[in-house]
Amino acid sequence: MAKARSAPDMWMILSILLILAIGLVMVYSASAVLAFHEFGDKFYYVKRQVLFAALGIGAMVVTMNADYWIWRKWAKLGLFVCFGLLVIVLIPGIGVVRGGARSWLGISSFGIQPSEFMKLAMVVFLSKLLADKQQMVTHFTKGLLPPLGIMGSAFGLIMMQPDLGTGAVMIGASLLVIYTAGARMAHLGSLAMVGVVGLVGLILAAPYRLQRITAFLDPWADPLGAGYQSIQSLYAIGPGGLVGLGLGMSRQKFSYLPEPQTDFIFSIVSEELGFIGGTAIITLFAILLWRGMRTAIAAPDTFGSLLAVGIIGIVAVQVFINIGVVIGMLPVTGITLPLVSYGGSSLTLLLTALGILLNISRYSR
Repeated sequence: MAKARSAPDMWMILSILLILAIGLVMVYSASAVLAFHEFGDKFYYVKRQVLFAALGIGAMVVTMNADYWIWRKWAKLGLFVCFGLLVIVLIPGIGVVRGGARSWLGISSFGIQPSEFMKLAMVVFLSKLLADKQQMVTHFTKGLLPPLGIMGSAFGLIMMQPDLGTGAVMIGASLLVIYTAGARMAHLGSLAMVGVVGLVGLILAAPYRLQRITAFLDPWADPLGAGYQSIQSLYAIGPGGLVGLGLGMSRQKFSYLPEPQTDFIFSIVSEELGFIGGTAIITLFAILLWRGMRTAIAAPDTFGSLLAVGIIGIVAVQVFINIGVVIGMLPVTGITLPLVSYGGSSLTLLLTALGILLNISRYSR
């Protein structure tokens, strides 16, 4: 039976569009020097960002008006397809290596990251699974282990690329869904200890990850190596002060700070717009997360509530990790800032997911 729906959450729409608009301006400001040096066109990155933002807004409008229950119907198929893509991307000659990770499918500079699709597919599937078996989630073997096994399998494939950052976001958002569904803290706490042991194993298995940890603890011990990114990020943030050096006036984007338009764009924001600019972006994210959680609480059914938690969890975990890395609170992981950083398919997919969240808000009680 169809339920009456209202207008989508306007606070959420406003915060999404404002963050996206700021992101477009900052992608141009952060990338113009690099784009001109590499391609002879200072608008290279921002033109592509505008294209994917337009596609994403179009997709957001569609999903905002398509009843979110249809995602429940296709949850299993979507997860199966994403698992297939994660396997295909590992095949040499098919998967494209960028930044040391075989995580892309595509031609030339155009491509998609299957791991990005898996983040959304996983929270949709877990929302359906746990909504259908909500009474079982407190049972460890029958209720908790099956979703954890599926989640762990996806994480394992992502780590084979390897892409620890995206895998961490998927795990974080998925655990939020599982916790919201009613899993026992004792069970999750025990698994967290096992996870810490596994994480230590992953770090020790790859020397570059261990270098990132040691650089995080003392970046100045290796200022031209493992600690370089963290130091250059802090060199960008420090001079920004309260009001910044002014839009377009960053010094660190002149080939000092690696990936200024992606992983470290918040450093450029802080340098050019200062503490006020950085705080404004964080405030907009806080509004988005607040309205998203309000939507989850007021959703008309368990599936909608869990799906809203999962989508907002993807954003929250990614924002926390990215800003944590930029200000030196976390080791470098290669995570972009949602809606702000340059990123083609990931931007479009995130806007699509936020459209689903907006649709859930249309049915909030």
